[in-house]
Amino acid sequence: MGADHPPFGRAGHSTDFEEHVVSAPTSPADLVILGGGSGGYAAALRAAELGLSVVLIEKDKVGGTCLHRGCIPTKALLHSGEIADQAREGEQFGVKTSLAGIDMDGVNAYKDGVVSRLYKGLQGLIKSRKITYVEGEGRLVSPTAVSVGGRTYEGRHVLLATGSYSRSIPGVELDGVRVIDSEQALGLDRVPTSAIILGGGVIGCEFASAWKSFGVDVTIIEGLKHLVPLEDESSSKLLERAFRRRKINFELGNLVSSVQHTENGVKVSLQNGKEFEAEIVLVAVGRGPVSQGLGYEEAGVAMDRGYVLVDEYCQTNVPTVSAVGDLIPTLQLAHVGFGEGILVAERLAGLPVVPIDYAGVPRVTYSEPEVASVGLTEVQAREQYGDDVETLTYDLGGNGRSQILKTQGAVKLIRQKDGPVVGVHMVGSRVGELVAEAQLIFNWEALPDEVAALIHPHPTQSEALGEAHLALAGKPLHAHS
Repeated sequence: MGADHPPFGRAGHSTDFEEHVVSAPTSPADLVILGGGSGGYAAALRAAELGLSVVLIEKDKVGGTCLHRGCIPTKALLHSGEIADQAREGEQFGVKTSLAGIDMDGVNAYKDGVVSRLYKGLQGLIKSRKITYVEGEGRLVSPTAVSVGGRTYEGRHVLLATGSYSRSIPGVELDGVRVIDSEQALGLDRVPTSAIILGGGVIGCEFASAWKSFGVDVTIIEGLKHLVPLEDESSSKLLERAFRRRKINFELGNLVSSVQHTENGVKVSLQNGKEFEAEIVLVAVGRGPVSQGLGYEEAGVAMDRGYVLVDEYCQTNVPTVSAVGDLIPTLQLAHVGFGEGILVAERLAGLPVVPIDYAGVPRVTYSEPEVASVGLTEVQAREQYGDDVETLTYDLGGNGRSQILKTQGAVKLIRQKDGPVVGVHMVGSRVGELVAEAQLIFNWEALPDEVAALIHPHPTQSEALGEAHLALAGKPLHAHS
């Protein structure tokens, strides 16, 4: 691990989770964590499990954006939308169903119930690990201390995990009623008749999908030339095709010039002169780091555009300070925060740690259809390997389970010629559940022949991964050679 990352001993103390004010520890804790979102609480749980004394400081609720205002409630909303689609489309499966309507009070009660149960479980975990939990807005006041409400918590090491906020567009003011962000969208008590979504990335496409399922007339405005522009272009095109079938409108490659209130809603004008009107506008142009005014720069922590800069072990330039999650310029995904938090905890406890290979982290857009991937896009692979790249696309039309589900899409494999698979890209209903196996294929540098030798259960969508590798290995089964 090296002399720069000394392990700590134990100096434990605890408090009941429910206490919002705790006495300052009489001696420095091993680890003081500022921010109780995915990265912060993962670090707290793992560090406590390894015998370190931990102080976890959170100004809102432990679980952060992901649990309360992001991943979990958004996916609950999408599942409600899926149920609505199933009710609307039951007859194509021989079941006579109809959709009477969307009860947003009921949808929100279901969504909030999921969040509440997970929140209670997380509170129990924090309490059971004897972590000192402090509710309040903290500020870094030295390389080894965080101040909260007049109390100072000293630590042998400090972990910054203050997360991110919803960005807006210069000149576009969020009013929380007609022009809203994703967090405000999750709290809507009605189904809008129409919506314009500024941003065609993961957040924008997920809300577009859910709202369309609820019967909303949706238009996405994306400044780049494709939806989910960070994905492989083939996946973007498949999603765009599916959205056209679902009558989700989108305008690509054009930027917003203005957003104005009208008598009945909002008008969005683009730089190319086009105009769109709707009841509401959702601004979904990404998230920025929460770092301003928290004392980071004053403590000597290196920053760039609001992000805290770290090395491959999530260590800042200040030896006693680390940072994880959306606060640092890595993938803004909850599971990345988990991984980074665990890495820091294990490093501080003296365990051998391996830097995260961010290309090997699975990515999922939970729209209908879903987009899932791990590894390099074809463009990235060709930048790295030149012409020494081979691709194969397996159409889900050849997969029995996908036919049963009536989903369309594909599995695209990218490999280094005569070498391992370096990218897996999938589009289709429920393909997010397949990306765990894809992650193993990429991270273990599997050869197509090795995956082809594995027998996948029939009929499952997981067969699509198996069949794609069979085809790439030169022995296709339910695919044309």
